[in-house]
Order: sequence, then C-alpha cells, then structure tokens
Amino acid sequence: MDTVEEVNGTYFYDGSSNLSAGELFFWIMVDETSAHFGISDIATVTGIYLGTNSVTVTSKFAGATPGTSLASMYSRQIFRSRMMPVRLPTWVGFPPNVKRIMTRRLATFVGRTIPVIGWTLLAIDVSTITFKAVNKYNTLAHPSDRLW
Repeated sequence: MDTVEEVNGTYFYDGSSNLSAGELFFWIMVDETSAHFGISDIATVTGIYLGTNSVTVTSKFAGATPGTSLASMYSRQIFRSRMMPVRLPTWVGFPPNVKRIMTRRLATFVGRTIPVIGWTLLAIDVSTITFKAVNKYNTLAHPSDRLW
C-alpha cells in the first residue's frame, strides 16, 4: 500500500505532501487508472476507432448517417453477402440519437457491433477504475472525508 499520512487536516500520499481530500482522491484515481491499462484497453480503443464514421462515402440514402467506418468496410469485404437466418439488432448513432436497426446481413451486424463492444468495454473500464479508486480512498481517508 502507498504511504499515506494525515497531518493537520491534509494528507501525504506517495511523495506529495499537503494534499486536500480532493487532491488525495485525484492522485488515487490517477494511480488506479495507470495500474488498470493493459491489453483489453487496446481492444477498447481499437473497437471505438474502427467504428467511427471517418470514411466519406457518396452513395447514401437521404437521412442516413453520413460516412462509414473501417469496421463496416472490412466486414463487408470479409463476409460479402452472407445472410443470417434471423434478423439481429444493430445500433447506429450516439446517445441520445441512437437508432436500432434490424439486419440479416452478417457484414452489417459485425461492422455495427464492433464499436458497441468498444464503448461497452470503455464503460466497464471507467466503472472498474472508479470503484477501485473510491474503495482505496475510503480506506485511506479520514472518516469525515470519506465518500458515502
């Protein structure tokens, strides 16, 4: 465990002195974030990046989301016109304008699901880091400074 002391209402943490309760929480959050990064985070960033509509296309219907993603382009090359026996849901857009679109095309499903997986992994990472940081902070902080 890191070195922590409380002196006159301020904290000493990992070489930094005279920290307020908020600053202590900030440095604990930084430590937990740096300890958390690994292979799953590379997959998260890759999924989000591949799912961004960064490639411009000209032949789209009116009202369609502009651009296309690398995930969509590559999945269409790999799976071509393969169809699934049932319609599966895909999500397009960002909150609050998310639209659910049902599809039987395997390429469309894969291309639209990759960024959803990336954003889900990111939400899991943020939740895990926050949970660990709050628990560590509550363990180290004075009872009057603790979060719930």
